[in-house]
Amino acid sequence: MKQDHYLILMIVLLSVFNTFISSAQIKKEKLKFGFAYGYGTENTFPFNSKDYDHTTTYYKIKINYLLKDKRKWSYEVNIEPSFNIANHQLINKHFIKPSDGENFLEQRELFTQKREIKEYVLDLGLLIRYKIIKNYSVYTLASVGPMISNKATERLAKGFAFSDILAFGTSYTIDNIQLDIQYSIRHTSNFDFTAPNHGHNTANFEFGVLFKL
Repeated sequence: MKQDHYLILMIVLLSVFNTFISSAQIKKEKLKFGFAYGYGTENTFPFNSKDYDHTTTYYKIKINYLLKDKRKWSYEVNIEPSFNIANHQLINKHFIKPSDGENFLEQRELFTQKREIKEYVLDLGLLIRYKIIKNYSVYTLASVGPMISNKATERLAKGFAFSDILAFGTSYTIDNIQLDIQYSIRHTSNFDFTAPNHGHNTANFEFGVLFKL
């Protein structure tokens, strides 16, 4: 994702978050809290690069606040801290070129091994929901947030980066419990703060449950 795209998305989401925080009253009945489990892989549509293999398992805390509710449409803020365990392996060793440094052969040796990476993420997003019937709805979610990873890959430097998510989901509500199924695409990169910055992509499936407070 280009730098200007990051800036626009960050400005929009931070504006929404500022509206949420500066509300005169945070109403408890508009707040939902929950958990989710998900799995993602680079080796499925719309991705599937032949250069690398990347899968991730993640666990989220989900905090959702209803901003505005109309008859069919609602607008919600989503805050999602998550812990991700990614498994990464370089498949095409020639992705690392001699121009990548005098130690490019050592880099090839390191990154062609399967490696486990831990990621700590805080995504902030805007969710738009459409109610099909009373207890059943569909939604789309766009979110972005900071991420810290504990290891580098040939595509992304260790440390600070951004996590961008575009998701489509469905929810079913039973009393005060909301069950969620979600499909998302995710891209991680570091805004060109540090090289390399090719980033990782995954298509994800997620299952979650939220409770109205």
